[in-house]
Amino acid sequence: MLSIIYYIVVATCWLVLYVVSFIALVVCYPFDKKRAVVHKISEWFTNVAFIFAPGMRRDVVGMENIDPTKAYVMVLNHQSMVDIMSIYNLPLVFKWVSKKEVYRIPLVGRLLLMHGDIVINRASAKEAMQLVHSKGKEWLEKGASVAIFPEGTRSKDGQIHNFKAGAFILAKDAGVPILPIVLNGTDSLVHKGWMINWRNKITIRVLPPIPAEEVQNRDIKDVMAQVKEDMVSALAEVRAENR
Repeated sequence: MLSIIYYIVVATCWLVLYVVSFIALVVCYPFDKKRAVVHKISEWFTNVAFIFAPGMRRDVVGMENIDPTKAYVMVLNHQSMVDIMSIYNLPLVFKWVSKKEVYRIPLVGRLLLMHGDIVINRASAKEAMQLVHSKGKEWLEKGASVAIFPEGTRSKDGQIHNFKAGAFILAKDAGVPILPIVLNGTDSLVHKGWMINWRNKITIRVLPPIPAEEVQNRDIKDVMAQVKEDMVSALAEVRAENR
């Protein structure tokens, strides 16, 4: 019963968020090139959703590794749909790279488009790569970060699997640092039957960024291997701490 009430509250908030975001986009569009106002509104509504979830925790470790004045290519492990809303407490304006199927969800898809998130068709790898590269560079040049799941899909077993090169090529070509972020607990928030785990804990661990100069000067495969190794180690540490 509590889960149903919570979903009704969240759905109502989402509808309000949609209307407020549309107004903000129209009003602020001429001077807000990276759509920071729309992002801030989503941040506020997302934080409210977590605040009104009794017993639920969301901890961030490594906030000192983020420079809010910089734009990053953010790389994250992918456990569930909750991954997206869980990191809106980080001090960055970012654009998600998401599959086109997500944008077919009522209200959600329109809201992501208002954010300026990047829609890709995974059925065409070449076309998706070109779009991530062009739109990603465009947002990075405006000062917004780009958030990518380098595994390319959600992990079914909770482990971090092989990375695709797109995020790393984008960082190299755009001349920006890579910010690895590890998520844990997003896959245990919702149980079967859409029942919420009210004692769930989400941990967000922000790892030290790979400087732009290092990304530029090193082989992409080496950078990918290092980032994956660092993220796998960090995820294991987080899970050990949460036992």
